[in-house]
Amino acid sequence: MKVAISTDSGFVSAHFGRCPTYTMLDIENGEIINRKEVSNPGHATGSIPQFMQENSVNVMIAGGMGWRAQEFFRQYGIDVILGVTGKIDDVIQKIKDGTLEGGESLCSPGGGKDYGIPKEDGHSHE
Repeated sequence: MKVAISTDSGFVSAHFGRCPTYTMLDIENGEIINRKEVSNPGHATGSIPQFMQENSVNVMIAGGMGWRAQEFFRQYGIDVILGVTGKIDDVIQKIKDGTLEGGESLCSPGGGKDYGIPKEDGHSHE
C-alpha cells in the first residue's frame, strides 16, 4: 500500500492542494518500508489526484479537501482520509498502529481559493 500525506513543516497540512510537500509512505505488513518527501507538483484542477495515481498512491491523507478534489480521487480509486491534524511522525505511528481516524474536512467550500492572500482582517487563509 502507498500512502500520501499533505505536509507542511512537519505537520499535516490543512489543505491538501496548497501544501509544499507530500510525505509518501510504502507500507508492507504494517511496516514502513520506504518514506520520502515529494514536492507539490502544482495545484491545477485534477492535477494532484492524477499525480498521486501516477505514483501508485492508494490513500491520500490531509486536513482538508474540497468536494471536487475528493471526486477526482474517487475516480482514480484513491481513498481519502480527511480531518487529520498533527505532526507527521505521530500520524505515521497511528497508521502503523491502525488507530488513525479521519473526520470532517478542515476546508470550507471554496477554502482553497485565495490561499495565503490576506483577508480584510489582515490574516491569510491557511
